[in-house]
Amino acid sequence: MSESTWWQRMTAATRQSAGIFLRDVGHGLLDVSHNMLALLGLLVVATVLFTAGRADLRQSMERQALGWLQERHAETQEPADYVAMPDDPDATNLAKALATDPATLSRQQSAVATWLSRRYHVAAEPVARLVQEAWHVGQRAGLDPTLILAIVAIESSFNPFAQSPVGAQGLMQVMTRVHNDKYEAFGGKLTAFDPVTNLRVGVQVLRECITRAGGLEAGLRFYVGAANMDNDGGYASKVLAEQQFLVRVAAGHAVPVTVSTPAYTAPAAAAAPTPNSGAASQVPPTEAAPTVQREQVALAH
Repeated sequence: MSESTWWQRMTAATRQSAGIFLRDVGHGLLDVSHNMLALLGLLVVATVLFTAGRADLRQSMERQALGWLQERHAETQEPADYVAMPDDPDATNLAKALATDPATLSRQQSAVATWLSRRYHVAAEPVARLVQEAWHVGQRAGLDPTLILAIVAIESSFNPFAQSPVGAQGLMQVMTRVHNDKYEAFGGKLTAFDPVTNLRVGVQVLRECITRAGGLEAGLRFYVGAANMDNDGGYASKVLAEQQFLVRVAAGHAVPVTVSTPAYTAPAAAAAPTPNSGAASQVPPTEAAPTVQREQVALAH
């Protein structure tokens, strides 16, 4: 046998032995892997079954896992103060409920919001939200939104925290203790100072007054509490004049923000308020508010 033939046979035998060894090792590792996976699966199933029957243990594990995840999340976040990143998930919704950008409104609404903001020296964004709401509830109640906004202007000058000596509160100076039932749907009587809620309740009261009186001007007399008096001190005329300004603004006409409305003075025969009556609403600072009985009280009986 030549030397070259011998080396060829040795090389072939070595390759064959190495191949057999590697195949055996591979099969062994595969068997071990299968067995380990099967054992792991059994352990998982056993753990799930065990924790399913132990609510206290399951809750403890969930708390630990949640705590670990929160810690990991906190490590990856930059610190932020409460103002920049409030914890309240409803903070954004609250902001949208209280104010809106006038630029997002229709041309009519935006013009009215801007004019009212300048006339009553209040921020345009919350006024824009009220204008938006007046259009919405006005359509549902069958009332002109400019009438609603005119009443807000005359009653409170867009001060949501206005309160009369006898308890008329908020934008539309609703007698809260009389119409407490109307506020229940919104969360209780304290919502009288929420601008949107007060406007919605005020529209309900106004609608009742107009329906009961049978007409707009008479309904305004009921709203201010002058239904049983010789005159309303000019209240209805003042509201309707303010409404006409708003109608012209909504139509695109230029109306000076300093334009004057008719005088609003106390009726000569006005009686003093009783425990079941309210005072007149707040009016712009340049004019004095009268003392009249609020027919809103009678609507509750």
